[in-house]
Amino acid sequence: MAGNRNLGPTPDALELGEDLRRVVGQFVRGVRLKADTPTSSQSETLALLDREGALSVASLAARRHVRHQSMRLVVDQLEAKGLVVRMENPADGRSQLVCLSEPGRLALSRSREARSLEIAALIDERLSDEDRRVVRAAIAVIERLL
Repeated sequence: MAGNRNLGPTPDALELGEDLRRVVGQFVRGVRLKADTPTSSQSETLALLDREGALSVASLAARRHVRHQSMRLVVDQLEAKGLVVRMENPADGRSQLVCLSEPGRLALSRSREARSLEIAALIDERLSDEDRRVVRAAIAVIERLL
């Protein structure tokens, strides 16, 4: 069951955590590659803007846990592709907010759909009915970790 947080994670929990991190990372990278969707930094930034609305570059950097300079480069790339636009910050005219453009919203939707289709194809190709039941159960368990 649940371990005692004061004593730190058990060796079993550490091993399971590392295996889960490795496999989920490989899965996400593989699906992104096969679906030919944007880089992780770009797609995560688009998704954040979709969820939270317009944000400053500093706020984006803080929420994504990256340096301001790194986020500025990602925003510049997204802006060059027409996926985000900058607008004046109504609360502070000296600063700008970054928001998802209509083409950005559409690109995000298409990327999500492409990844979902890729995952569905893998499920159809490789998983038995029993495997699918196990995956459904695993999703419920992983959601408890969120």
